[in-house]
Amino acid sequence: MSNCVYAVDEDCRTTVWTYQKDVEDGILDPFQPDDQLKKKKKISFVRRRRDVYRALGPGSEAESAKVLAFGTLFTAPYKGSESYIDIHEARKDPRIQSVMQKTEFLPFVPEILEAGKEFALQKIKAPFLCAQLRLLDGQFKNHWKGTFLVLKQKLESLKLNGPPPIHIFVMTDLPMSNWTGTYLGDLLKDSDAFKISVLRGDDNLIVETANKLMDIARGKNLESVSKRSYTVDNHCDPQSFTDILLYVEQTVCSCASLGFVGTTGSTIAETIELMRKYKACSG
Repeated sequence: MSNCVYAVDEDCRTTVWTYQKDVEDGILDPFQPDDQLKKKKKISFVRRRRDVYRALGPGSEAESAKVLAFGTLFTAPYKGSESYIDIHEARKDPRIQSVMQKTEFLPFVPEILEAGKEFALQKIKAPFLCAQLRLLDGQFKNHWKGTFLVLKQKLESLKLNGPPPIHIFVMTDLPMSNWTGTYLGDLLKDSDAFKISVLRGDDNLIVETANKLMDIARGKNLESVSKRSYTVDNHCDPQSFTDILLYVEQTVCSCASLGFVGTTGSTIAETIELMRKYKACSG
């Protein structure tokens, strides 16, 4: 698909994208790493502010592209500066507002959605609760007690509304081999009251879904405006596609009729909430 995708080359560590802030394109960002941080993190770069409209809009190399592909974008403030993207004022532009509204929810490809629905309907086979528990990464590893408390309160509420067992689909980064001694381990042992379901990367459903997507991708050649071609490596092991597992898990959670318990602050939880809002499972 020529002229479809433009791959933005600017290093996300050195470029803060802005939108029509009436400042010179390419000026230094107010936040620059100090000498101590440079030494600690071995940083040798400076950060500059680039206007996304001037650099990638009309008259630029990217003008004819339908999609701009950035490597990574964050909007969280970091030491007085936005990390990588600062276009909050763009919300005042009706064109940007329209784009943001239309792209609030972008569904997964049918193969992912079908796999998630299949697991919910044919494997769990009952109304269930989804628990998305992020426990090992960054700030989340210090908040197990609070994360488990929310789940426990939800389950106590469900106990009052129907006979056991309560079916729970657990989506977590904590390997099942490490559940012993945790609240998840307690739920697993109480098999009369709770029925736990999980997905793994080597499950047939995930491998088959990965193979389907690989077959589709092999038949396409995605060429960026910068004349770089992206093709799928025919030797890729489908089991290494951890993102596919993540997307199928999110779809399963969108089908949870007993509700959803997500980890506070997790972007994955936010995605699942959007999927549930837009009824991705019923599509």
